[in-house]
Amino acid sequence: MGLCKRLLGLLASNSRYHGGHTLSSALGCASLQSGICRFRSSFSEVTDPLLIRDFAIIAHIDHGKTTLMDRLLSQCGTTLTQDRAMDSNSMERERGITILSKYTSFMYEDHLINAVDTPGHADFGGEVERILGMVDGAVLLVDAVEGPLAQTKFVLGKALSRGLAPIVVLNKVDRPAVTQSRCDAVASQLFDLFHSLGADDKQLDFPILYASAKQGWASLTLPSGGSPPSEDANMSPLLDVILSHVPAPRVSVQDPFAMCVAMIERDPFVGRVATGRIQSGQVKIGDKVKVLQYESGQVIEQLKITKIEKKAGLGKVQLQSAVAGDVVSLAGPGDAAGIADTIAAPGVTQALDPGPIDPPTLSMVFSANDSPLSGKSGKAVTGRAIGQRLAQEAESSVSLKVNVLQGM
Repeated sequence: MGLCKRLLGLLASNSRYHGGHTLSSALGCASLQSGICRFRSSFSEVTDPLLIRDFAIIAHIDHGKTTLMDRLLSQCGTTLTQDRAMDSNSMERERGITILSKYTSFMYEDHLINAVDTPGHADFGGEVERILGMVDGAVLLVDAVEGPLAQTKFVLGKALSRGLAPIVVLNKVDRPAVTQSRCDAVASQLFDLFHSLGADDKQLDFPILYASAKQGWASLTLPSGGSPPSEDANMSPLLDVILSHVPAPRVSVQDPFAMCVAMIERDPFVGRVATGRIQSGQVKIGDKVKVLQYESGQVIEQLKITKIEKKAGLGKVQLQSAVAGDVVSLAGPGDAAGIADTIAAPGVTQALDPGPIDPPTLSMVFSANDSPLSGKSGKAVTGRAIGQRLAQEAESSVSLKVNVLQGM
């Protein structure tokens, strides 16, 4: 009996089991506890776009985006071994900020939810722009004490220009300085900000929730004293509003397969992996596809899908097929595709529009060190090594453009 308990505990704590879900969620139990997510469907069983929701969390830096994502993952069965679990990059862990946009997915009330965590600093604004084309809604997180700040305006403007209708969440309401009058003042500031950015009537009619991502709860009303509204308070109110307010993807399963690449990653076993949302049709392993490159207009034929996977919790799940509206990663055509390129069925002739992306604003020249201290430290000390490293970074960053200068 003791051995069985230890084995069950080991499986439940393994974040890669069934895509990062605990044993209870993997077995499809009715609920993890009162008010917690129910799993009656697996990721591979969601074939109806009406059961898919794609949204991004946007905010000013340090307003609690990544912490909120942690709580949503915990709510839906993912076992977290550390805080800020989505900040997986070493520089992100060191600096305590989100630099790269990353997505994950989880199940809630028979719906598949794809959630994207975005950076809040203007220096990484391209990371926000490149993923807004693969979501249908946004959660705008605002510190209830500080109110909307500079980057709140920046990321909100990008979301509104894409036609997204954000959900407003006033975070950190557990702090002593938060009162109903303060929250009302922040809500009024947000309404004025929406209006100044050209929001339409639907976008101006935004729902407001109150939350403490640190404590792991959200509420439709502001609790007194900043305490949780109840002993079993959790993130269910926010998840319910996401299901009701974020529309299902406006896609067609009957049309030929097409997907716009939003992220590029490298896998040591299968090479480059392209991630994006399927805009039409469906795809399965072994399908023939082609790549329509956005900048050059070149078309690369005779490619084959060798692997389909998606991030789930903190792990990954392997899929045999995927449908329009879902966010997946494809191996095979990734070596020929870059960010903003289109991966599509052989019969597709028109590339998908990746949307506007602001050009780089800062220009720098990198060259080999020719000072008296040359070669004293560092590994990438030649111009060729520096160029290869910059080219590798440009593969995954839509905001970075690398040009070779002749004669240097």
